[in-house]
Amino acid sequence: MTRRLTVRAPGVAVRIDLRTLWVTALLLLAALAVVAWTVTAVGVRIPYADIVEILHGGGRRADRFILLDLRLPRVTMALLAGAAFGMSGAVFQSLSRNPLGSPDIIGFTTGAASGAIFAILVLKTGAGGAAIAAVVGGLLTAIIVYGLAALGGGAVRRLVLVGIGISAMLVAVNSYLLSRAKLEEAQAAATWLVGTLNGRTWEYVRLLGLALLVLTPLLLILGRRLQMLELGDDSARSLGVKVDRTRPLLVILAVAVCAVATAATGPVVFVSLAAPQIAKRLTGSAAPQLIPSAVTGALVMVVSDFVAQRLVAPAQLPVGVVTGAVGGVYLAWLLSMQWRKGS
Repeated sequence: MTRRLTVRAPGVAVRIDLRTLWVTALLLLAALAVVAWTVTAVGVRIPYADIVEILHGGGRRADRFILLDLRLPRVTMALLAGAAFGMSGAVFQSLSRNPLGSPDIIGFTTGAASGAIFAILVLKTGAGGAAIAAVVGGLLTAIIVYGLAALGGGAVRRLVLVGIGISAMLVAVNSYLLSRAKLEEAQAAATWLVGTLNGRTWEYVRLLGLALLVLTPLLLILGRRLQMLELGDDSARSLGVKVDRTRPLLVILAVAVCAVATAATGPVVFVSLAAPQIAKRLTGSAAPQLIPSAVTGALVMVVSDFVAQRLVAPAQLPVGVVTGAVGGVYLAWLLSMQWRKGS
């Protein structure tokens, strides 16, 4: 049986890999199932019948507050942020041609966090100001990392090592900012630095949703050229790709997507690293998979948040604690696989 389906329209023909389509659909269904379980089973139980009644404008006031003001913004934020981290990770791993080349490893997430912390602790801005500062911090970090890696040529080969070094420096900057802040502000910022969905409201959801609504289509359009860029600059140019223009645009868009998610949830680690690799193995495709990576990231995020809420209930852990614990094991496995391959 053929693995590809061709969808034709006037002047357009799109080839869809059937395995990728089915895997993406199943991952999306799994994510929605976890969301449904989370909004009913975590904390005070709300039956599905009552949820339907609340969504139609009825229900008790207490249940309406729990569902509409606490749980739905949180799970929606988990879906959006996980998708953003997954897409960003897929782009950077493709551009660096290295499974370790995710934004949380090479420092872009840390740079976005530095910008957001500076805005929160020093400039005293709100969520909007922190988001703008996160994008600026992430872009500046990307410029520095790519600039240093490009010295003497071979930017792709040295990108991960340079990024790890810059990330370590930015961690020191973040620690300094925390040490100069008031105790209450430092505690809140320290929790945010771990990566958390606690207390996220519809304001954060609207901010991230609007950013993704603008950035995602642009990223998907340019993302079709990632596979050609992986062949090398000369091969990509021979296929008609304007390398000098396409690569910087992809970097800017991927950093922006990652940065706004970081501003909303904090630097949740390892989602960007793991989601693209999981998606690639499930789809069996060697090409970069942006949409499957986004759906996988959303699933990883909602599952991690469910565990974070249930593990030490009634207390709630920051979601970054769970992703960090699981991601650390995954990173060790990935490094061992790379070592066995001689990479």
